[in-house]
Amino acid sequence: MLRVSSIRFLNRAILPRRSISPTTIRTFSTFRPLSFNQSTFLFNKSTKDNKDKKPEKSQEEKDKEEKEEIKRKLHKKYPNLDEENLKIYKIDFKTIGNYIVLFGSAVVTLYLFTKATNNAESHELSMQDFITNYIEKGLVTKLTVINKHIVEAELIPGAMSSLSHTNSNGKPTVLFTIGSLEYFEDEMNKVQERLSIPISERLPIVYEEKGSWMSYVLPILPTILLIGGLYFLTMRRMPGGQAGGGGMGGPNGLFKIGKSKAKLFNQENEVKIKFKDVAGCDESKEEIMEFVKFLQDPQKYEKLGAKIPRGAILSGPPGTGKTLLAKATAGEAGVPFLSVSGSEFVEMFVGVGASRVRDLFKTAREMAPSIIFVDEIDAIGKERGNGKIGGNDERENTLNQLLVEMDGFDTTDHVVVLAGTNRPDILDKALLRPGRFDRHISIDVPDVEGRKQIFKVHLSKIKLQALEDIDVKQKDIDFAKYQQLKTETLDQLAGRLSALTPGFAGADIANCVNEGALIAAREDSPSVDIHHFEHAIERVVAGLEKKSKLLTPEEKKTVAYHEAGHAVCGWFLEYADPLVKVSIIPRSQGALGYAQYLPGDQYLLSEIQFKHRMIMALGGRVSEEITRPTITSGASDDFKKVTKMAQHMVLRLGMSPSLGQIVYDQGGDSDGIKVHHNYSETTARLIDKEVKRLIDEAYQDCKELLTSKLDLVDKVAKELFKKEVLTREDMIRMCGPRPFRERNDAFDKYLQGEDAFKGKPKPKSDDGDVTPPTSTETA
Repeated sequence: MLRVSSIRFLNRAILPRRSISPTTIRTFSTFRPLSFNQSTFLFNKSTKDNKDKKPEKSQEEKDKEEKEEIKRKLHKKYPNLDEENLKIYKIDFKTIGNYIVLFGSAVVTLYLFTKATNNAESHELSMQDFITNYIEKGLVTKLTVINKHIVEAELIPGAMSSLSHTNSNGKPTVLFTIGSLEYFEDEMNKVQERLSIPISERLPIVYEEKGSWMSYVLPILPTILLIGGLYFLTMRRMPGGQAGGGGMGGPNGLFKIGKSKAKLFNQENEVKIKFKDVAGCDESKEEIMEFVKFLQDPQKYEKLGAKIPRGAILSGPPGTGKTLLAKATAGEAGVPFLSVSGSEFVEMFVGVGASRVRDLFKTAREMAPSIIFVDEIDAIGKERGNGKIGGNDERENTLNQLLVEMDGFDTTDHVVVLAGTNRPDILDKALLRPGRFDRHISIDVPDVEGRKQIFKVHLSKIKLQALEDIDVKQKDIDFAKYQQLKTETLDQLAGRLSALTPGFAGADIANCVNEGALIAAREDSPSVDIHHFEHAIERVVAGLEKKSKLLTPEEKKTVAYHEAGHAVCGWFLEYADPLVKVSIIPRSQGALGYAQYLPGDQYLLSEIQFKHRMIMALGGRVSEEITRPTITSGASDDFKKVTKMAQHMVLRLGMSPSLGQIVYDQGGDSDGIKVHHNYSETTARLIDKEVKRLIDEAYQDCKELLTSKLDLVDKVAKELFKKEVLTREDMIRMCGPRPFRERNDAFDKYLQGEDAFKGKPKPKSDDGDVTPPTSTETA
């Protein structure tokens, strides 16, 4: 219960002054105790009064109202005024004042400079002229040396000249400059000796030190003007209201450059991305969700003696969803989330990076529990002292400050640090140790099931033709069956697309779905069909069709036989990847033709798989040799792939009997620069010999295979020359079913026995036909 004195305090603190009459205050004061309901009434009344206040108008609205008011007054005074062509300008007196000050400063500076120049010109009397015109004629009575380089000669009364002026005593004087004081004294003695002037009657020389404020101001005046001009321009270009963070705008902007530029996400500016929008990385998502639970309910873990992990680093190839996972964390955490890029710690000023790190962690501690996310941390987290010439002390200082802050704050602060990088191998070991980043979460390229889940997330936002067809049948089926049918259709579509995109990351999948929608819009299609997505995949992988690149009939025939060789080799090799399409349509990425295959999600490759892939890659050149009068440069890309596979087998995988199980290729340093080999020249010759042996064996096996299937090569090449595109069903029709079972389960489930284009019209876009990504191309 509150007393009357408390009532008066509440009246002053809560209620607006003009909303309480004296009568109301006396009424409340007559009650000695104040009940809870009455205080609640006071609070609610205050809240209502605050709600009744109109929001402040922006400056643009105020200016608009002011112009309208001026127009009304002018129209009232001048009824025939043409309002359409009337323009009203608002004079900014503050800006005009700044220009007046600047102009006045320039005038004063010019005046002072002109005055100093005139004074300098007044000294333009040489010492020889002074001796001839004044000393020898006996016109000088006294000499005064000022500041060791200016001489003021006092003349006899009436001895005026064009160079003389009157001093403070009313006597005429002349000024001239001297280079050396000793030389001046010697000359005066010599002249007076030559004139036979006795020592007692010689001219007295007086030495004075005079200093004017101009002599001190003039040397630094240009610097002052330059700094003032830069400050003036900076304040105009970067106003304080728009220069937040570490900007330099506003009166105190220059002192804010050491402030952190981290963006804050909380309940007020909620992120719309949630964990349900992240798919294809379930294990990584669980790890991140555990951090969120740590911060939302720390007592659950602390009562068991567990400590909250201080940080986690998200690593993986580009486009796998590291930043997206961090955004979802910001959307789900329910605690302040500070996001900053590693490059934002780097500035042209020394010490700014470390200052921003300190400010970032200070802000996070004040908001604890909170989360800090540093994207692309490799910008400041590279390993220190790796022996390279030169270095970046400022980056190392920033990293040192980050290390101190991460291991310096107390775990009771409940501040968690997340970081993302594509290159964890170049990060400093001190940054990766437990106590700073306790957990290393690797986000890899998704497998076929992961790609399927990602496709389902993105397809749910697209207007699909398959779902439109189901909506038409909705009135004929019950709601449960309708929902089940939609789910199954979306699941089947996502599964097919996931089978067509091996090796795609989440960003690639999002791009393909978006490209499919753009292609459908380009064709004025009411919805997006499977063909639009297939064409989008082909556009991403192989590029656009080069309709302007017209091959001669002879070149086209050579390309057809080259691709037929690849196709026939892959068809009759057991460990070759499933063939989906062969094309001789030129593409924007330099391919004149390509045979496309769908590799499965394999993590181990056997020696026979390597050899079969090498044989299939050499099929194009061998087909040219046995069917065409001469070979061409079209197999250059095939040779690169074959050489790379053979070297990989010999140098890293121990698949050479002569060299044994030794790794000869350790790779380069962190920047990919190969400095030296860790084997002798004799071993290098043996490696070259083994690589050549593997390629020669693959070449001989390929030549035997295609020679035995020469009729099929010729048949496929002629059909390809005629149609330009052959699908899997065309190959089955010409070569028969493949004699081996496909080793890609997703292919068997979603694509086996189906021709992607059978009975379906081609879109009229500038893209090609259907597209699995992995391909053997000809240049």
